[in-house]
Amino acid sequence: MQITGAVLEVSGAQAPYARSRPFTIGPVELDDPQAGELLVRIEAAGLCHSDLSVVDGNRRRPTPMLLGHEAAGIVERAGPGVDDIQPGTRVVMTFLPRCGLCAGCRTDGRLPCEAGSAANNAGTLVGGGMRLRRVSAAGAGEAVHHHLGVSGFATHAVVSRTSVVPVPADVPPDVAALLGCAVLTGGGAVMNAARPAAGEVVTVVGLGGVGMAALLVARALGHDVIGVDALPGKLALARELGAVDALGPAEAIERGIRTPVVIEAAGAARAFETALALTAPGGTTVTVGLPAPDARAAVSPLVLTAEARTVIGSYLGSAVPSRDIPRYVELWRAGRLPLERLVSGRIRLGDLEAALDRLATGAELRQLIVF
Repeated sequence: MQITGAVLEVSGAQAPYARSRPFTIGPVELDDPQAGELLVRIEAAGLCHSDLSVVDGNRRRPTPMLLGHEAAGIVERAGPGVDDIQPGTRVVMTFLPRCGLCAGCRTDGRLPCEAGSAANNAGTLVGGGMRLRRVSAAGAGEAVHHHLGVSGFATHAVVSRTSVVPVPADVPPDVAALLGCAVLTGGGAVMNAARPAAGEVVTVVGLGGVGMAALLVARALGHDVIGVDALPGKLALARELGAVDALGPAEAIERGIRTPVVIEAAGAARAFETALALTAPGGTTVTVGLPAPDARAAVSPLVLTAEARTVIGSYLGSAVPSRDIPRYVELWRAGRLPLERLVSGRIRLGDLEAALDRLATGAELRQLIVF
């Protein structure tokens, strides 16, 4: 079938992207779902820094690639062997499929799936191969790579059954899309990796979509939260969302803020250093941000030893999506997790490049492409 999608032609494009135009937005051929796969009509897709990092070259991926990894939609057709999800079901699409059999899958979310990671790096689906292609002017077919098994910047996608989690019909598309990355990553950093004890204060460094999701989940679980970010607008929103305090990085350090749990969600070396400085003796620093591959941070091994510190790296919030997404849905239903507040704008697919420019400034939480 023919769909409309945003295909990234080259990784490492020059900003501003509204001028350099690294995407071709237009028709793409999508094959039918194969065994173990689903055809999904996309309803909403979020713009995340992980998308931006492919565009700017910090995360090199094979191109051409149909980008987008945080999305939700309606199942239109199931491939052979998929009998537990019916057409008409709303699903959350997650960017790390889990085979359930490998050593990574046996760590209860701590390590990513080996087969899923290999497929993501290759730009294929976890079952192998690609379902996207373009027809050139000469009539030849050109394969288009998948982005993290989702490729959600399109009207439709074919995905592995292991890349989706069904949600009830009352969960709106905006909320469902956010569950696939921002909430799994930020919320999981709190719920799965840090696991703060009752009464412990949580500090979140970096209040983008992932960091603000961490703040919301920590509040939903009953913890006081301190927000740290360099942008005043984000500090104001953090206070609105229930943070007991919200400070710039330098002010937080000068005031001697030190809490038992600190989540670093900015994806920058200086943010990681700030998070370490704000962690109390005996405390835990969880880093979920994805900095540039060559980024380096200064760490004092003596402090880690003398203060009995723990530093945890958490990919996708150490999540098991089929287990965690229903938990977040119940918190949202109970009115304790106002995920709608994370949406900072809604755009059309043709506005993608300008929206990525806004994302690069740090001012946006989650812009959603709505179809």
